[in-house]
Amino acid sequence: MWAEVKYLFLKEVTLEWRQKYAFNGLLLFTVSTIFIIYLSLRVKNQAGLPDHLWNALFWIIILFSAINAVAKSFLQESPGRQLYYYISVHPISLIMAKMIYNSLLMVVLAVIAVVVYGTVLGYPVINTLMFASVVALASVGISSVLTMMSAIASKAGNNTVLMAILSLPLLIPILLLSIKAVKNAIDDLTWADTSDELITLAAVDCIGIALGYVLFPFLWKS
Repeated sequence: MWAEVKYLFLKEVTLEWRQKYAFNGLLLFTVSTIFIIYLSLRVKNQAGLPDHLWNALFWIIILFSAINAVAKSFLQESPGRQLYYYISVHPISLIMAKMIYNSLLMVVLAVIAVVVYGTVLGYPVINTLMFASVVALASVGISSVLTMMSAIASKAGNNTVLMAILSLPLLIPILLLSIKAVKNAIDDLTWADTSDELITLAAVDCIGIALGYVLFPFLWKS
């Protein structure tokens, strides 16, 4: 199975490399959103945004970037390619490869967003390692949920709006945990003070991956 996962993952990377406009479009969306926030708020002092506003806006940027990045996961697949997957590969291999690829894509976009966002609007985070851990865990959780919802939406006529509606109730807990954990990183609290949020985020990631592992084969056969 893992040989299939590796093959499908490399296929996703190859397609992204050939169609650079897809990643460039996501990058443009993320950077443009940050620039619009900068122009709207007109931050002129060196202190930058208030910490709570910086935190909230960062996760709004991550959320919409994730929806744009992961929505194409299944929605862009042609009927012919889906038939090829149906005949050639195990459904678990397909969903695992999609989740791994989307998680890595989200981490890359998050890193770029942090660099641009921090440069333009200030970087109030003190505990960068804790912040990076939260962003990585949240990226995996968000991408896992959106990948599964993209698969469901593809079975319902490639409806992107349906994917967003189905995903929102599952994404809210991840975002709330992430906002609280990043606040701790901004306030330079200890790892012990943030352990509950980090453990819960990791558990949510595992649940999202497990649901895809269990439910996707039934969805794929329908």
